[in-house]
Amino acid sequence: MQTKETLLSDQQLLAKLRNGNETVFPLVFDRYWKRLYSYAFKIYRDDKVCEDIVQEIFISLWEKASESQILNLEAYLLRSVKYRVANHIRSLKFSSSQEEILESIPYPSNSVLSLEYQEFENEILSKVKQLPPRCREIFVLSRFDNYSNSEIAHKLNISIRTVEKQISNALSYLKTNIEDTYFPLLVTTMLLQG
Repeated sequence: MQTKETLLSDQQLLAKLRNGNETVFPLVFDRYWKRLYSYAFKIYRDDKVCEDIVQEIFISLWEKASESQILNLEAYLLRSVKYRVANHIRSLKFSSSQEEILESIPYPSNSVLSLEYQEFENEILSKVKQLPPRCREIFVLSRFDNYSNSEIAHKLNISIRTVEKQISNALSYLKTNIEDTYFPLLVTTMLLQG
């Protein structure tokens, strides 16, 4: 049976969350938990890890609700899943015996593409490290940590316009300094995010 609250739009739920209305949080949870979990599980097939990631996203949403400027709740939550899973995978530490086993696994047929992407990622990271400190910090928060421009502005106590300018500067620098062979990958992975 639907109640008046379950008929609220995402924007209405966000507005109530920003105002500290605790009664709508379970509605957001019920509306999105299953979808977020399924999305996480498609990327990383580990029940416990996926459950933890989705739980962390909801905790973060609640903690940041009053200061967030989320425009599209569904897109924000799905993007958060993607980045948290990616961060989890990056944070895995393997023992030397596990690394040997991983290295002994033959590459799949698309290994050339995987290798190209890995080289591209290394190229991007090396160029990002060359950005001026403030520009680098803003770019990393935006493109790697999944913060919105308004969240970055609030976190760093600067204007949204400054955030936009610094991201634009970083993207211009990357476009100018990334090898031509990597440019299509740069466009698809970096410029089209946010």
